[in-house]
Amino acid sequence: MSNAGADELELARRAADGDERAFTALMRSHKEALYRFVRRHVGEPDAAYEVVQETFVAAWKALGRFDGRRSFATWLRAIALNKCRDRGRRLAVRRAILGDRDLESPEARRQSDGGPDPEAALASAQDLRRLDRAISRLPQNLKEPLLLTWLEEMSQQEAADLLGITVKAVETRVYRARQQLAEALTGRSRR
Repeated sequence: MSNAGADELELARRAADGDERAFTALMRSHKEALYRFVRRHVGEPDAAYEVVQETFVAAWKALGRFDGRRSFATWLRAIALNKCRDRGRRLAVRRAILGDRDLESPEARRQSDGGPDPEAALASAQDLRRLDRAISRLPQNLKEPLLLTWLEEMSQQEAADLLGITVKAVETRVYRARQQLAEALTGRSRR
C-alpha cells in the first residue's frame, strides 16, 4: 500500500472512531473529484452539490463499515453512485407526475460563463451542457461504467468490482454508451 493510501486508511480509521478533523481531511481531499464524478452523472451543478453533501453525510454514518479492502475514493464513489441512483428514481417519479416541465426550468438551463472570450466561452459552455445532458440521459447501466472508466479513470476491473458486474460487461456497456453519446451529439439515431 502506498504511503498516501496508508495515510488515508489511518484517517478513515480515526474518523470511524469519531475524529471529525480526520473526516474533514478526507472530505477536503476528495470533494473536488467527487463533485466532478457526481456532476457528470446528474448533469446539473446544484443537484451535484446536493448529492455530494448527501454522500459525505452517508459516508460519515457508514464509516464503521469501511474496511480498507478498496481505496477510500472507490468506497466514496460507490456511496455517491447510490445517491445518484436515488436521485434518479426520485426524478423519474417527478417526471411521471409533472412530465418534462421541470427539465426546462430556468434552474436547469442556468449556465456559467467566465472565460476571457465571451463567444468561445459561450460555445464551450453550450458544448459542455450538451455533453452533460447527453450523459445524464444515458441509461443508468451504460452511464455508470462510462463515468467510472472514462472520467474517473478507473480500470475496467475496478469499475466491474464497484458495479458488481464482469469486466466484459463493463467493456460492452462503455462501448454502447459511447455509441449513444456520439449519436446524441451528432443528432443521428440508430436504424
